Amino acid sequence: MTRAPRALAGALVALTGLAVAQLVTRATGTRDSPVEAVATWIIQHPPGALTEHLIKAVQRADKPLLIGGTVLVVTLVLAWLTAGPGRRSIAWPMLGSGVLAGIGALAIAAQPGAAGARMLSVVAGLATWLLLLPPMVRAIPAATSPDSPRGRAPLGVREAPTRRGFLVRVGLVAALGGVALVLSRYAGSGRRRVEQARAALRLTGVTKPVVPAGADLGIADQPRWLTPTGEFYRIDTALLPPALEPDTWRLRIHGMVDRPLELTLQDLLERELTEDWLTLMCVSNTVGGDLIGNAWWSGVRIAPLLAEAGVHADADGVLQTSSDGWTCLTPLDALTDDRNAMLAVAMNGAALPVEHGFPVRMIVPGLYGYVSATKWLVDLKVTRFDDDEGYWTPLGWSARGPIKLGSRIDVPEYGGPAKLDGEAVVIAGTAWHQHTGVSAVEVSVDGGAWTRAELAADPGIDSWVQWRLTAKLDSGDHQARVRAIGADGEVQTGAQAEPAPDGATGWHHITFEVA
Repeated sequence: MTRAPRALAGALVALTGLAVAQLVTRATGTRDSPVEAVATWIIQHPPGALTEHLIKAVQRADKPLLIGGTVLVVTLVLAWLTAGPGRRSIAWPMLGSGVLAGIGALAIAAQPGAAGARMLSVVAGLATWLLLLPPMVRAIPAATSPDSPRGRAPLGVREAPTRRGFLVRVGLVAALGGVALVLSRYAGSGRRRVEQARAALRLTGVTKPVVPAGADLGIADQPRWLTPTGEFYRIDTALLPPALEPDTWRLRIHGMVDRPLELTLQDLLERELTEDWLTLMCVSNTVGGDLIGNAWWSGVRIAPLLAEAGVHADADGVLQTSSDGWTCLTPLDALTDDRNAMLAVAMNGAALPVEHGFPVRMIVPGLYGYVSATKWLVDLKVTRFDDDEGYWTPLGWSARGPIKLGSRIDVPEYGGPAKLDGEAVVIAGTAWHQHTGVSAVEVSVDGGAWTRAELAADPGIDSWVQWRLTAKLDSGDHQARVRAIGADGEVQTGAQAEPAPDGATGWHHITFEVA
């Protein structure tokens, strides 16, 4: 049987071609390899409900899983075409290689910007497949071939392939793929150059975060009031964070304005900086979820820039665009009222990490990220909601996205043992109502009456607040649920709703054990 060796040959050639394409992508400094481009297209085009289910199921592993899944599909397709239909002919895997390369080319062409240089990786990957497939298939021994032929073939007659010869070619092709993969990690200086420029950037006026007294209750196992940068959630459609050179970065402000602006990073840094504690939240956050974080943000308020541009009276939105083509449409009044909406350049006292939008991203208190928090920001178009829409709206999500009043229990963990403060059980968590504030948090234990919890110090209405409650409980299993009350008197609803289309609702509840 030669089916298994043929499948091995197809799979190995497929992986080597993908590795070569990856190497060319990194060496040319272009954005995405064909695999990454296909995975990006998949991220950007699923139905809204499917996207929500995937985020809920895999959380932050979505991008590695998509890349791995794309590689697996390509490998299995070439392996099957090489070992399956017409296995005595090389035509099927050669044709399949062309189709797969075409899919990669279409995905790259669908990305913003000229596709010319980015197609080199597709050409390199396809050339690798077409060059390696014939000799690999010809080297496969027949089922009855011995490892060593009894004699040399007559002059002019090609010797029958042997297992040893096939394995030698397998080793050579595997080595080629491995070398290409290793070199791809070091080829190209784009990301390293941007990281070096980020490290050298001097942000005058940016201060280190100092947690306000009493804001963090210091309860063991509860997430800290200040979310460390490395633990801050990241949800976006970019498989690889764009690496933007700060010296060449530009921001356009145009559309329904009297005086269009184009700003460099230096232009921005020469303006007055603002700093604030701001809590961001993803609309995909489920009740009790962790797609929320609080950080010390530094940047330039957007309202004065829009005023300088001269916004038309009939405009009601600003279409934000990222360097990777992602868009969101933000209500104009959220950018021009008294909230600290800013073009952020620093997070927790340091220049934005590349993963979180370096060199500039938008931060808008009180709105879910999908309508406000554009990373790698390059364009602001003043417009109307009647004329434009952001990326997520046609996929079934609501247009405006104000964050809803919410709360969660952090301690004890669901199903875990309770922690004791003397003889009392400690129940603690976090509540939020950005740009409105939280006036109270109430907890119900075992279905009993709602009891007011102790609130930590609240430094502002745009950041979350910690809370705690101590209760004397008997040994055994118990349940607790929590609700928040906003500074405007709103009581958090207990009605259960999924995140789509405009944010989850319901009371977070847990079961825990008291020893």
